[in-house]
Amino acid sequence: MKCRAAIIHGIDQDWSVEEIEVDPPQAGEVLVEWTHAGLCHSDEHLLTGDFDPPPEAKAMMGIEKIFPMIGGHEGAGIVREVGAGVTDVAVGDHVSASFVPPCNKCRYCMTARHSLCDLGAGTFLPGMITDGTSRHRLDGEELLLMAKLGTFSEFSTVAESQVIKVKEDYPLPSVAVVSCGVATGWGSATKRAEVRPGDTVVVVGIGGVGINAVQGAASAGARHIIAIDPVEFKQEQAQAFGATHSVASMEEAMPLIAELTMGQMADAVIMTPGVLYGDLMNLGTKLAGKGGVIVTTAVAPVTQDEASINLSEITLYAKEIKGTIFGSLSPHYDIPRLLSLYEEGQLKLDELITATYSLDEINDGYQAMRDGLNLRGVIAHSPAS
Repeated sequence: MKCRAAIIHGIDQDWSVEEIEVDPPQAGEVLVEWTHAGLCHSDEHLLTGDFDPPPEAKAMMGIEKIFPMIGGHEGAGIVREVGAGVTDVAVGDHVSASFVPPCNKCRYCMTARHSLCDLGAGTFLPGMITDGTSRHRLDGEELLLMAKLGTFSEFSTVAESQVIKVKEDYPLPSVAVVSCGVATGWGSATKRAEVRPGDTVVVVGIGGVGINAVQGAASAGARHIIAIDPVEFKQEQAQAFGATHSVASMEEAMPLIAELTMGQMADAVIMTPGVLYGDLMNLGTKLAGKGGVIVTTAVAPVTQDEASINLSEITLYAKEIKGTIFGSLSPHYDIPRLLSLYEEGQLKLDELITATYSLDEINDGYQAMRDGLNLRGVIAHSPAS
C-alpha cells in the first residue's frame, strides 16, 4: 500500500513529507494505522546528530547508515491487518506504541527490566525485528524506522510486541503521549528515583518528560517539588501539574532548596533538559543531599564522554547517579496502568497536549518545541482523527 510519512534524510535537515510504500505484515507482525503521534524530543536528536554514532561505533554495531528514516516512536492507532501467528491483538484494536519491544527471553526481560531488552540494540539497524527484512520503501530504497515504529507515517508494519492493546474509549491523542514521554518521566520519579512521601525532588527541564516527572513525584507524595526551566510558561505549567516551586535555573534553585530543607538539599534530582551536556551534571549533583539520587533521563550526544562531577562529593556523601530509559518501566504492564490512572482522574494527559498539527505541519511543531511553546505537540494524521 501507499501512504504519507515524515522522513529525515540527514543531519540538520527538515522533515520531508513524502509518499512511501508499506508492505503487508508477515508472521508475528501487524499493520497499524497511526492516528496520532507525539512530537518527542528524541526524534529531534536525529536532526541534530545527537543519535549519530561515530564511524568506528557504527562499524562495531553493524550500522551502515541511519538515513533516510521515518520518524516517530510515540503514537497511538488502530490495527488494520495482522500476520500469521499474531494473538495479542486483532484487526480493529486500538493500540499504544511501545518503543521498547520486549522479547521476554533475554536476561533483562527475565529479571523484569524490559526497558533494557536486548532487542533495543537493533533500533538503528535496517529491517524488521522479526526477520531482518524491510517493509517500508521510498522510491525503491529501504527505509529505517525510528525505534522500529515510524509513527510519523500514516501506516507502518511493526512487530506484534511493539503494540499494546488499550481500551477503545481512551482518547487516542492521550494514548499517544503515554507511550513515551509520560511513562519516561513518571517512571524516572516513581521507579528509578524511588521518590517517597515527604521527599524533596528537583526536576531540571520541564518538557514532555520533565512535566511527567513532576506528576510522578507528586503522585508519590513528595513534600517539595522544585521545577527548573528558563521558560516562564513551563514554570507555570509545572505548578499546574504538581510542582510546589518553580525557578529559572539550577543556580537560582540552590538557595531555595537549602532553605526548604534546612540545608539538607534534595532527596532526588531528575535531569530532563532538552539535551544533557556533561557540564550540567556539576550543579545537578550539588542539588542533591547526602544519600541523594541523581537520575539522568535526558538524551546526551552519543559522543559526550565527559561529565563535570566532584567524585569526592559522590563518595563521601554516598550520592547515586542512575541512568534510565523509559523510566525503567515495563511498557506492556505500565502503559495500561498509567492509562487506568488517567481514567480514574489521577493522571493528567489531555492537559499535556498544547497543540495539534497535521503531518504537513511537523516542522512547525518542532519549531514550537524548540521555542518552548509546547509541553507536547501531537500530530493528527487525518482531520477525522
